[in-house]
Amino acid sequence: MAEETIPRRKFLLGAGIASTAVATGLSQAEPTAAAAAQALASAAAAPAAPAAPQPEPLLALNETEHAFIVAAVDTLIPADDLSPSGSDCGVATFIDRQLASAWGGGAKMYRAGPFRKGKPEQGYQLALTPAEFFSAGIAAANAWSRKTYGHDFDRLNPDIRVAALKAMQEGRAEFADFSSPAFFARLLAIAMEGFFSDPIYGGNRNKAGWRMIGFPGLPATYINLYEEYRDKPYIVEPRSIADFS
Repeated sequence: MAEETIPRRKFLLGAGIASTAVATGLSQAEPTAAAAAQALASAAAAPAAPAAPQPEPLLALNETEHAFIVAAVDTLIPADDLSPSGSDCGVATFIDRQLASAWGGGAKMYRAGPFRKGKPEQGYQLALTPAEFFSAGIAAANAWSRKTYGHDFDRLNPDIRVAALKAMQEGRAEFADFSSPAFFARLLAIAMEGFFSDPIYGGNRNKAGWRMIGFPGLPATYINLYEEYRDKPYIVEPRSIADFS
């Protein structure tokens, strides 16, 4: 990844230097009155530059938790020839929105207890809401990462992040009073949900996940085309809920 990034940065640096040189050269000569008038007219006619996109406000995660989530989803979904990185696809935004929702608050969860340790096939058995679960899991993961690698997870280099997530998945990461495999499983699941969900929920930005697998999106009514496209790819621009609003 570093080998691909450096040439792009060099190109941008060269473009910036060239632009500066051109601007410096122009400023050394006094413009004529006609040239100045023409420049003013062009500036007045030119449309205003679009404002830079504002970062999504955090609804549930704090800055430390958000940094962990961004690093985690970019490790699970790295930028490559198939898609942009997980955070560039909005997966971190999706997760933050979900944790801030009624689901994140455990609105439909039975929480009266008792909460005993269940078998794996019994699923989630904790008293924590999803938002509380992720908050506690991220704190435990960062504490383990500091103890093991000397830094919070988001400050590790990409190769070490991969090793750290594998250790969590396999239960080799010893979290204090928390299950690292359970945390990894839930982290992976919600990252996949964000990558393949409808873009209206914040993830799957520009329908990158759908484009990667050739999913056409919302209008999944193709019974009249089954025979025509049997054993052939059905290539169409994917459409989301927002496209029908």
